Amino acid sequence: MSFLYGMFFGISFGIGLMVAYARYENVRSRRRAELANIVAAFSRMTVQDSRKLIPPEFYPPWVVFQQRQKAASELIRSNVEPILEQYRPSILASLSFSKLTLGTVAPQFTGVAIVESESGEEGITMELEMQWDGNPNIVLDIRTRVGVGLPVQVKNIGFTGVFRLIFKPLVDEFPCFGAVAYSLREKKDLDFTLKVVGGDISSIPGISDAIEETIIDAIEDSITWPVRQIIPILPGDYSDLELKPCGTLDVKLVQAKELTNKDLIGKSDPFVVIFVRPLRDRMKTSKTINNELNPIWNEHFEFTVEDASTQHLTVRVFDDEGPMLAPEIIGIAQIALKELEPGKVKDVWLKLVKDVKVQRDTKNRGQVHLELLYCPFGTESSLKNPFNSDYSLTTLEKSLKSETSRAEAAELGKIATQKKSDVIVRGVLSITVIAAENLPKVDLIGKADPFVVLQLKKAGNRAKTRVAHDTLNPVWNQTFDFVVEDGQHEMLILDVYDHDTFGKDKMGKCIMTLTRVMMEGEIQDSFHIDGTKSGKLFLNLKWTPQLVLRDSS
Repeated sequence: MSFLYGMFFGISFGIGLMVAYARYENVRSRRRAELANIVAAFSRMTVQDSRKLIPPEFYPPWVVFQQRQKAASELIRSNVEPILEQYRPSILASLSFSKLTLGTVAPQFTGVAIVESESGEEGITMELEMQWDGNPNIVLDIRTRVGVGLPVQVKNIGFTGVFRLIFKPLVDEFPCFGAVAYSLREKKDLDFTLKVVGGDISSIPGISDAIEETIIDAIEDSITWPVRQIIPILPGDYSDLELKPCGTLDVKLVQAKELTNKDLIGKSDPFVVIFVRPLRDRMKTSKTINNELNPIWNEHFEFTVEDASTQHLTVRVFDDEGPMLAPEIIGIAQIALKELEPGKVKDVWLKLVKDVKVQRDTKNRGQVHLELLYCPFGTESSLKNPFNSDYSLTTLEKSLKSETSRAEAAELGKIATQKKSDVIVRGVLSITVIAAENLPKVDLIGKADPFVVLQLKKAGNRAKTRVAHDTLNPVWNQTFDFVVEDGQHEMLILDVYDHDTFGKDKMGKCIMTLTRVMMEGEIQDSFHIDGTKSGKLFLNLKWTPQLVLRDSS
């Protein structure tokens, strides 16, 4: 009997499962048909139909981009046109937009990060990596000085970069921050092409390069970090978000060596362009040294620093090709300002490369020698020109002169009524040429008979040691005193020669500024002899300052 009951319940349960599965398959088939009909209906929908069904907060990015691009285009036009006009090349009479739409391709954000080191209770700093391969319709209305009008189209724009957003200050009121500042933190790639509508822009010499430089300058000056644009969200004072200078950078361009020769006949004619921000009015250019691969400039430049933690000093060395040809790049070097200790002079040799971003260049392009001093505002010396209270010396001069004694400062105050002009750094430089080692062998018979010629480059004062016979490791221990009239701009050159009966052979040289000895008072060190493999010159340098006033006559 139990067997019959078990069989009955088993058969009933099996039949129930079969019926349930059949009904599930029918429902599933019906749902698939309904879903297919819905998909077919969606495929026939227009953008207008989707806007009626979907709330604006759920629009896909391309729809939002299309809706808001008109307002964004007008905003870009109103902000960028004045900057384009500001950097308009001299060969153009006017430069403005005749058409500006951003197209249908929305930017893609490929990464997001919170900058914890700059975020806290006061605000949040966020960085977004953006990529845009857009299809905008941008036409520039260009008019040349001779009255020719050119409609130039900007095409094939490709951009990759990192934008920085600063939400500050944080408040209790929605949306929880008072303002947002945005800036282009890093421009990884920017590419575009220019085309004259109905013509070829390359047929007009110089126009294409001038427009490209203008566009890049406009981007650098309008949104590239540390420049930032501020959008107030809630009423308030947000001046603390504005770009403010934080210090000055003094740069002494000393020299370069072993530069690549770009000329077929003769040698290169190098000059240097130095900048912190690549804006034409902030870029400094050195003088040109003709026919020289080891030029000496000894020039001083001063730059304004807005953000020492992220900005760099860039040095570009060019070969001057004359007034008819564009200069040819020899090499580029760069140093981060965060590597500089505030208030301390840093002496650096920077290797020149082809591209600072692509470090694959193994070719020797030479080196450039710099002395750098970064002074944040509020740390400068209080020493001023005693004859003009409004005149401020360079921060490097202030740093040097702050080492003078109170007695010297008092002496300056006593003669402040005299009709003189600028204060200069004057003093006595005592040079002890101690010895040298590892000098190259230049004589066919014997070793060498070395001696050293000392020269102040600006003043022209010279002296020389005695000849040390038949040695590559000479010892002199001779001291020479030079009265230096302008230590800030003077250089010491030491040439090492081999004495011969019928003349002399140059073995190498050392070139140095007086900055270090003026800062430290006295130094004893070894200096590499350029032109030798491992030759060194041992010197003791002592500086005795004597601040004086240069006659105005």
